[in-house]
Amino acid sequence: MSAAKRKVYGAAFKGKVGLEAIRGLKTINEIAQEHGVHPAQVGQWKKAILEQVGTLFEGKRGPQPIDAHSDPEHLYSEIGRLKVELDWLKKKFRSVTVETRRTWIAPNPSISIQRQCHLAGVARATVYAQRPEKPLDAEDKVLMDLLDAQYTTTPFYGSRRMTVYLQNLGFRVNRKRVQRLMRTLGLAGMAPGPHTSRPHPEHKIYPYLLRGLTIDRPGQVWSTDITYIRLRHGFVYLVAIMDWYSRKVLSWRISNTMEAEFCVACLEEALQRYGAPEIFNTDQGSQFTAEAFTGLLQAHGVQISMDGRGRALDNIFVERLWRSVKYEDIYLRGYGHVPELMVGLTAYFEFYNSRRPHQSLGYLTPDQVYLTGQGGGACIVDRYPKVAA
Repeated sequence: MSAAKRKVYGAAFKGKVGLEAIRGLKTINEIAQEHGVHPAQVGQWKKAILEQVGTLFEGKRGPQPIDAHSDPEHLYSEIGRLKVELDWLKKKFRSVTVETRRTWIAPNPSISIQRQCHLAGVARATVYAQRPEKPLDAEDKVLMDLLDAQYTTTPFYGSRRMTVYLQNLGFRVNRKRVQRLMRTLGLAGMAPGPHTSRPHPEHKIYPYLLRGLTIDRPGQVWSTDITYIRLRHGFVYLVAIMDWYSRKVLSWRISNTMEAEFCVACLEEALQRYGAPEIFNTDQGSQFTAEAFTGLLQAHGVQISMDGRGRALDNIFVERLWRSVKYEDIYLRGYGHVPELMVGLTAYFEFYNSRRPHQSLGYLTPDQVYLTGQGGGACIVDRYPKVAA
């Protein structure tokens, strides 16, 4: 039986699918199923458009200067020279074994794997095999919902405790399966341990500035975080920015991929509506350590604070917000599609800010505390004081 022919998609099709993902009205899985492509490809095309959109308006308008190297005679001469050199190389390396030539193939931004295989005379199928992503079975979906709900309650649970939790509910699971599902959900236990937070290796990490700080006024400290929301046909990510003094949700955004762009858009909205805080606290995720995010904060003169690894209390107020959002709205309503979720969250956050009394605020609402500057506050105690000499 001959191998199935690999599908090749045109630029217009990729652009259409990528733009649909950017609009964010459907999950990545819904878009992929609708257009008959792999979910990973949808995410890649969306990312490619976002990365290139800034270059569309860089060139100057009007006639461009003529480059001597773009003369047709020069180009034809260059093509001929390269062809002769390529033919010479092909004759020389035919004596090299296929196994050796296969080791030449490696990811390169300037030349695709397909082109490298063609030049080296190696079958691409022997270098790598594209395997379709295995769809989640029904039990995996149930387990992911249980993991998400339990993590909202106990964010300090790692894969070991989550395994015991699921086994106590009667599921036959091992730790490797739980780790795989937690990776899919983007969950990691907030307890001391190796590599519990993986920032981008090239991004700067800022120190944690809130330890022992008394927060006694609105706009003193803002904080943000991302959480996972499962829908009937896929999943999305929710980011929110909160004022720590009043617990008021200043802005929020939904995205079907976890890129830095939707976090930056959320920050821009909060800055535009409420001005700049004195300190902005985040975790060490790559979305928040990206230059686009930290640069925007620095441009507004904001001090940047980042959670320490293994510190479950460093961003406790946003963690409490996720618990409230999920138990008071998302789990109760069981949203199926992104537009439905956005309408529901718009109503919930309006309720949360203006009509929901908070026990920690003396049963005032975040809006009341934010406007009056009375009744709020917070203080993160340093649980690891230095030992006196």
